[in-house]
Amino acid sequence: MRSTFSVIFYLKKEKLKKDGTNPIMGRITVDGTMAQFSCKQSCDPAIWEAKGGHAKGKTIAARDINRELDKIKASIVKHYQEIMIRDGYVTAEKVKNSFLGLEYRKQTLMSIFEQWNTEYAKQVEGGLKAKNTYDRYKAVYKHVSDFLQFHYHVSDIALKEITVNFLSDFEIFLKTEKHVAHNTVETYVKPVMMLLHRAQENGWVARYPFGDYHIQREEVEKGFLTKDELQAVMNLPIKNAKRSYIRDLFVFCCFTGLAYIDLKNLREENLVKNPVDGSLWIRTRRQKTGVAETVKLLPVPLSILNKYRGLSDDGRVFVVPYYKSVFEMLKTIAKHAGIQKNVTWHMARHTMATVICLSNGMPLEVVSSLLGHKNIKSTQIYAKITQEKLGCEIDTLASKLAKIEQFVPNLDLVVK
Repeated sequence: MRSTFSVIFYLKKEKLKKDGTNPIMGRITVDGTMAQFSCKQSCDPAIWEAKGGHAKGKTIAARDINRELDKIKASIVKHYQEIMIRDGYVTAEKVKNSFLGLEYRKQTLMSIFEQWNTEYAKQVEGGLKAKNTYDRYKAVYKHVSDFLQFHYHVSDIALKEITVNFLSDFEIFLKTEKHVAHNTVETYVKPVMMLLHRAQENGWVARYPFGDYHIQREEVEKGFLTKDELQAVMNLPIKNAKRSYIRDLFVFCCFTGLAYIDLKNLREENLVKNPVDGSLWIRTRRQKTGVAETVKLLPVPLSILNKYRGLSDDGRVFVVPYYKSVFEMLKTIAKHAGIQKNVTWHMARHTMATVICLSNGMPLEVVSSLLGHKNIKSTQIYAKITQEKLGCEIDTLASKLAKIEQFVPNLDLVVK
């Protein structure tokens, strides 16, 4: 099938320069794909011929503009023909990048990764992206750098040299040399796959190299405290004031679903009173995803809030110690409460979803909103059906089925 290709020029009318001219833009179209670029020229709108895409008249200014546009078009046509002969596959973005000097053979993995991280950092500073995601990108960047040195003995690699084996070898490297868990490996290979998708879209590689690569995420059982275990933690007599404080903060998270970092970042302005009934709500955004999280303070977390409110002098609701010290104390508390599980702070979030909400009949989509999840699939992973809830549902079902006798008076006639 023959490729369709065109180059047109137009004025960027919404941008008026101080001299009264408008910037001239170019648009490349290849088989329905489009790419735009600045021609580094400007023109008086009075002498611009929109239909023909050039300056009209025989003035010196018009002739100079048209001469430059002819040069640009001729250069773009040349780049288009070279790419078609070389790759047999052309997109508007590939032609544009070639014309602008961004030829794919000059692009390397670490250079585009570094550029991605730099751009992402600016978005984090502007509050548009989550810092946790940026930290993960930095970690993956370091792992890829170490992998290149270990496997290829180089500091960087050209995009055109990357094959499907690159990800397979990177996966093995992470598991054997870095001792990274399988699901974390799955998380770490995704940025590399994303960068190569981006490279293809920009025309830096002829085709996406990882089409045959697959890694399946393993199902992980998310731990939570049962109702009895949560009660044991809440009722545990603790003489040590600091340990008692940590226990109360953990229980607060069990009833609000706040992650450790979101508890630490919780500020007075995040506590909002409902003008209708006077109830107090937490309205914040998760640091991990940036998604809004809105939770009503039930009696238990409300009493904890009132107990410690005012101790912080920097606008935060609670003074939350470093995670390492908190984690050690939490393990001690769980042990004294008779809990055999490996209790982590994030388990409070799972407990809220399962024991506090779902076990009491709250719909999954409401729980998803309370937890600040981007989609309900995340909630389905966190939420577990407790034996208590399962027993109640079975009892309800049995009660309903018992009434079937009124529809089938003589069961002996039905069951043979």
